[in-house]
Amino acid sequence: MNNYPKLHNATWAGMVGKGPGAEPVIDLETMLDLTAAAEVDGVKFDGVDLFLYAPHFHIDGGEDEIQRLAEKVRRRNLAIGTVVAPVYGGTGGGSPMGTHVDRQNFLGQVRKACHVGRRLREIGVRPYGTVRIDSVCSVAQWNEDPENNQRRIADTFRDACAIAEDEGERLAAEGEICWGGMHSWRRMIELLEMVDRPQTLGFQADMSHTLLYLVGYNAPEDALLPLDFDWNDRRRFDEAYRTLTMVLRPWTIDFHVAQNDGTVYGSGSHDKTGRHCMITDPNGKLDVVRHAGYWLRDASGQATKSFRHICWDGCMFPNATMMQRETWNNILHAMIGVRREHGWQE
Repeated sequence: MNNYPKLHNATWAGMVGKGPGAEPVIDLETMLDLTAAAEVDGVKFDGVDLFLYAPHFHIDGGEDEIQRLAEKVRRRNLAIGTVVAPVYGGTGGGSPMGTHVDRQNFLGQVRKACHVGRRLREIGVRPYGTVRIDSVCSVAQWNEDPENNQRRIADTFRDACAIAEDEGERLAAEGEICWGGMHSWRRMIELLEMVDRPQTLGFQADMSHTLLYLVGYNAPEDALLPLDFDWNDRRRFDEAYRTLTMVLRPWTIDFHVAQNDGTVYGSGSHDKTGRHCMITDPNGKLDVVRHAGYWLRDASGQATKSFRHICWDGCMFPNATMMQRETWNNILHAMIGVRREHGWQE
């Protein structure tokens, strides 16, 4: 049986879309317990990916906060993989294409996140993973001055790379259609090439979000399929999906297994973005195990081994659903299938 890539759960599903005006946040301890309790045929999750933001984590809490986090995870026989830098406006960050203050706030949060990531590695609880970043601006804001805004984001990301390198970290830019400058596959590639630090900055592919790159929800000019595409045309879908992954796969250093029903979700400052749905949802457009292989295998069919763990991302699920053990066992079952078909053994 393959033992790589390692299988992780994203704890930020307990925070994203939760809080004031919505369902209560699910605390980190509970998310860790739910992850650790899942089991399918004796196989369990290997670890978690984390959002370094309160109430799950207080990024200004210093060494004591880092040690507490490491102990919480280690106590459940889990590892930590990718950590999400709190670069968003409401978390103390700012847009990398914004004012000087915005950009400095963005870089400050990247610096803090990379330091936390390094310390978790040194403690021994984080053997792999990246630090995730976003452009922290809407597509509408970015469209006000596309070329200059793209240049400013690239300049700020380049400065972020220098910070990451000082801490021995790599950065992963999240492929999500709500973020300006990263809202289409072509613009994402453009941004990565403009930064030109492939050893430090790569792409985080989420199967739900990248699905909507195909139909160009926020960038019709870059669509590979028409918006009214018949999702039952599997041959045409596979051809477009193969084209998409061939372009983005060489940049991919972090990967989310996820399902999407072909619709979008918009909330608050988010533009239209991929609607995560349950792995067992009959309306899901992806054959999750098979289509994961488009990302995990190269053109010759060999495992790329470009990342040592994969993570389930399922934001916006109701709390009642998330508290059911069956939910996580179903997800883990699919993750095991991905590793069985496209992983490797060490």
